[in-house]
Amino acid sequence: MPQLLDKTIKILQMKHIRGPNMWCWVEVVEAWIDIGDLEDYPSDKIPGFYGRLVQAMPSLIEHRCSYEERGGFLKRVEEGTWPVHIMEHLTLELQGLAGFEGGFGRARETNDRGIYKLIVASPHVQVTQQAIEDAKGLLLALIQDQPFDLKPVIDNLREMIDDLCLGPSTSCIVQAGHQQSIPMIRLSKGNLVQLGYGARQKRIWTAETSQTSAIAETISRDKDLTKTLLASVGLPVPEGQLVESGLQAWEVAHEIGLPVVVKPQDGNHGRGVFTNLQFQDEILAAYEIAKNEGSGVLVEKFILGDEHRLLVVGDHLVAAAKGEACRVKGDGQHTILELIEIQINSDPRRGTSEDHPLNPVRIDSIALLELKGQGFEPTSIPAFNHEVLIQRNGNVAFDVTDLVHPSVAKRVVLAAKVVGLDIAGVDLVAMDISRPLEEQGAAIVEVNAGPGLLMHLKPAKGKPRKVGEAIIRHLFPQEDNGRIPIIGVSGSRGADDVAQICAYFFNLANHYVGLSCKRGLFLNQRLVEASRTSEWDIGKRILLSPMVSAAVLETSGKSIINEGLSYDLCQIGIVTNVDQTILFPEDSITEARQLFSVYRSQVDVLLPGLGVAILNGEDELVVEMAEINPGAETIFYGLELSSPFVIEHIQKNGKSVQVKDNSILLMQGSQELGRFDLQNSMYLKDQQHTNRLLNLMAGVGAAWASHLPMSTIEVGVNSFTQEEMEA
Repeated sequence: MPQLLDKTIKILQMKHIRGPNMWCWVEVVEAWIDIGDLEDYPSDKIPGFYGRLVQAMPSLIEHRCSYEERGGFLKRVEEGTWPVHIMEHLTLELQGLAGFEGGFGRARETNDRGIYKLIVASPHVQVTQQAIEDAKGLLLALIQDQPFDLKPVIDNLREMIDDLCLGPSTSCIVQAGHQQSIPMIRLSKGNLVQLGYGARQKRIWTAETSQTSAIAETISRDKDLTKTLLASVGLPVPEGQLVESGLQAWEVAHEIGLPVVVKPQDGNHGRGVFTNLQFQDEILAAYEIAKNEGSGVLVEKFILGDEHRLLVVGDHLVAAAKGEACRVKGDGQHTILELIEIQINSDPRRGTSEDHPLNPVRIDSIALLELKGQGFEPTSIPAFNHEVLIQRNGNVAFDVTDLVHPSVAKRVVLAAKVVGLDIAGVDLVAMDISRPLEEQGAAIVEVNAGPGLLMHLKPAKGKPRKVGEAIIRHLFPQEDNGRIPIIGVSGSRGADDVAQICAYFFNLANHYVGLSCKRGLFLNQRLVEASRTSEWDIGKRILLSPMVSAAVLETSGKSIINEGLSYDLCQIGIVTNVDQTILFPEDSITEARQLFSVYRSQVDVLLPGLGVAILNGEDELVVEMAEINPGAETIFYGLELSSPFVIEHIQKNGKSVQVKDNSILLMQGSQELGRFDLQNSMYLKDQQHTNRLLNLMAGVGAAWASHLPMSTIEVGVNSFTQEEMEA
């Protein structure tokens, strides 16, 4: 198709919107895309395009699109749709095939012909930007009937997700928190995460928490000290002692009785652990390797049985997994190395990514010793049907939670408490986890801080366990959601003053208040930073502070468009007004309805069923926002509440803030619930005009909705001045 070979698609810019925004409630990448002459070529005008698209990405059949039915998007393609709409679905599907399921997408025209906005939910900005680039390349190849290799594209995106996004263990905790409406802030490029806001926050680093004792973690790394503490409360541990040489290791082995285990005193992940050693040369060799994996070497009595990992969270055992030894069976033809690949590593459950519950088996120093004890080398060819043990430890990925004997559960919880860990992975060796430890000679061999969770989330066999929910319940008991009061303020005019008034009221109520407004960043009425180059960054800094017990965050329309809100949900959302003359043409916001979509974001993020919208009842666009309020109620304020919708709201016993006889009145329907005389108001005395009165009414409405004491609100009405914010 010669007429299409010279057509191009240009990505003009990509904008990372990091919080709830005019498009949706999650962070997105907004790309501005110029399709040039392809504006004249919807999909039904491109010969063979539909067939090539379905062949290249058959999974698009699941995209429902505007038809709200399976195959709905492909139906749109068949009927005729434009390139950026197709790019939207290609981007979402590429992310989905790489491991990021679901997601939001939109394609919207701008004021310039051929230029569109593509908005896509983002698991990570770099991942989505790459997916958009890949979608563009794939789309052009399909339009021009050129080859396109999809596999390396998806593999690259999958690697990016593995490298850049939270790991599965941390994600399972964050997702469990999301189910309990607990907000999350990622604190590093790794897995350090803040759950909750301000003074109510907790932190996790995978399975370590802000409640994990540093002393307990140090104890857990010292295996000899851990054993001493466990034995002191009667818990079964293997006999053994620290050694300082290979010769001493052999002597201790004789004292406690062969076979023995040789391992580092403070190693981890099973490195340098040698089991079932019976001969001097094995023990000497094991000592030399183990001493390089830690600060000392332990020799312990070998306990017959299978390795188990039991996860303790708080006072409860929440999951248990069992290990299985790895063996190969000789066929008289292949070497042991070849048999490992044929019989073990070919298992689809084995792999190097976190999607695989089992690791590939490799011949390391431990395996070499195991083979040597059986008279083999890696290149040996075992006889037909002869079994060769390759790996005794590891492979702890077979769920046995439902089999754990109640007395065993109590023992491992006690072990975690003795060490002092709030979350622990307790390793024990037992023949049968469904029997008490003592009657089978089983023993606890280690208690680990920061245990891995993947074996319980994706076991090689058995039922996945809800370990994320258990950790969340431990950190946030009794449905606590880790939230502090957040008052979000937005509007074309007056939002800055309203935010300062709200912060002042909360300061009077003995809150440590974080305030972000046009005047800068304030903490407890102290000006910390006078400029706001990024309103999103300032808001996040406030929510990170462990001192802040209430936050007042003013966000301009411009910031909502380009950055999004700095919080996920708020208790109070105030919209002061929408000036239909203050548009944002540089962002293709040129109509009143588009302005409505921008400022409604402040109402969209109200806590469902709990939040309160404080809306200017004199502004027609603001009044309309009450209809989309997901919160518990709306409070209108204004000097003349004459809108039919507001009048109906009041007639239905709705709340309002009004002015009468030089007083602010708190009204529910026709009933007066509070009155504040304005005669002594310092804020109004400085400058008597309508805008200031409306600002004060909005602040009073927010204080009322926040259940601040009436006496506190009265003091605030009288004493607030903008100079107070610099005290």
